[in-house]
Amino acid sequence: MKQAERHIREPLFHIAKRDALVWWAAWLIRIAAVAAALVVCAVVTVMMTGENPIKVYATMIDGAIGTERRIWNLLQSLAMLLCVSLGVTPAFKMRFWNIGAEGQVLIGGMATAACMILFGDKLPTFLLLPVIIVASIVAGAVWGLIPALFKAKWNTNETLFTLMMNYIAIQLVSYFSLQWSVPKGSGQIGIINGDTHAGWLPSIGGHDYLINILIVAVLTVVMYIYLKYSKHGYEISVVGESENTARYIGINVKKVIIRTMLISGAICGIAGLLLVSGTDHTITRDTAAGRGFTAIMVSWLAKFNPLFMVLTTLLIVFLQKGAIEISTIFGLNASFSEIITGIIIFFIIGSEFFINYTVKFRGSDKGGKA
Repeated sequence: MKQAERHIREPLFHIAKRDALVWWAAWLIRIAAVAAALVVCAVVTVMMTGENPIKVYATMIDGAIGTERRIWNLLQSLAMLLCVSLGVTPAFKMRFWNIGAEGQVLIGGMATAACMILFGDKLPTFLLLPVIIVASIVAGAVWGLIPALFKAKWNTNETLFTLMMNYIAIQLVSYFSLQWSVPKGSGQIGIINGDTHAGWLPSIGGHDYLINILIVAVLTVVMYIYLKYSKHGYEISVVGESENTARYIGINVKKVIIRTMLISGAICGIAGLLLVSGTDHTITRDTAAGRGFTAIMVSWLAKFNPLFMVLTTLLIVFLQKGAIEISTIFGLNASFSEIITGIIIFFIIGSEFFINYTVKFRGSDKGGKA
């Protein structure tokens, strides 16, 4: 009996890895994703609230940049989130999953607060500020060094390790907040040195936040040059691609891991310094405000490019500020504004699929088998 011929049906479509797109094509896809997200958000807005989506979007814009004060607040928030994003970027580019930026920021901020409280009335400003800067950088660097050492020596899981370090940092801040609280036992430190401003970063041109923005702008340029043009940046890229390849060409992988996490933690420590000494002038367990986790998305969306991170940070901060405004103006539940923000971010993240992959339908591969 003749064996029946087997027919294999070709699938209607399949997913294939796309060749690297030029930068402008990738950004066109991202812009299209944002436009599609706005359309979906408009439909959701009408269905859930009955509000005019055009008015909702206008309110979002007004809430973010409607006044000079709001613009400065937007830039300040952008600078703080960008600073933390710069901190996690070297580690993530090395494929070291540093989920501990939240704790590193808190430890840097706690070191700043400690110097302000303990030395505020003992050291002149020209000595106090350098002490604060060194203390915050060292504290953040040490907090990043600990998981790096365990990873380099015993190959521990850095994701879990750095995540656990966050909880330790939160509890340390909670403990010292109780020790330094005013009045004693209240658990709230309040404004530190509010009468003397000892340890506060100076305002420039009457703008309290300008020095933060300038410091982060310099950090952004320095980090871009470091990652793209320095030997250390090259080693980070190679280790991120393949540790075996890095070892084969003579790179000391353990040394790169430790050095990179020192830098990552130090920058997060600077973010803690800017938040405590330049913005809030106090420390609480919520000082980092989730920036350590949001920074992961910022860095990832920008493909670990510090210059592109300015754009992704601006988008996220803009959405956050605008979402708060629409909740206030339209009397909507705060969850609705988070839904709108979530939809837009979801579309942006989804656009990365179309940047990296293409969908090919049956018969589109002319060189393939029929």
